[in-house]
Amino acid sequence: MVTGVSGSGKTTVGERLAEALGLPYGDADDFHPAANIEKMRSGVPLDDADRAPWLDAVARWLAAHADGGAVASCSALKRAYRDRLRRASPAVFFLHLHGDFDLLAGRLAGRRGHFMPVSLLRSQFDTLQPLQGDEPGVTVPVTGTVDETVARALRAVPAPRG
Repeated sequence: MVTGVSGSGKTTVGERLAEALGLPYGDADDFHPAANIEKMRSGVPLDDADRAPWLDAVARWLAAHADGGAVASCSALKRAYRDRLRRASPAVFFLHLHGDFDLLAGRLAGRRGHFMPVSLLRSQFDTLQPLQGDEPGVTVPVTGTVDETVARALRAVPAPRG
C-alpha cells in the first residue's frame, strides 16, 4: 500500500512498483463515491464519515487480492484508516511517500485533470499521522526523481508472496 498526502507520487510510484513486481494495481482514487470527488473538487476536505465507505471499498479490493499480492495507492493519512485496511488484509505493508509541503504544493500546482486542489493540501498535512513503529511499513522520501523514489521503494518492500 503506497500512502501519503496528495502530490507525493502515490499513483506514479504505485503503478511503477506494480509493474516491476508483476502485480495488479489499484488506485484508491477510483473507489471514491462521486459525492467525495465533488466535495474535494469544491475545496472541502473530507471528514471521517466521508472516508468510511471509501476505505471499506479499498479494504475489499485489498482482501480480494490478498492471496496473490497487489499494489495499491491510498492516502491512508490516519492510523485508524491504516488499521481499518489491515483488518481486511493483515499482511499489508505501508510504503509512506513523504515530501515537504512546498515541494508537494508545487507538484499539485502543476498537475492537470485531477480533482484534488492545492488548497486542500494543508488539511492533509494537518490530518497526517506518520507511520508508528508497530505498523508494518517504511517512509520513503520523494525528494529525488521518480526513478530514484521507485528504486528506494523496491528496496524497501518485502518480496511478493506467491
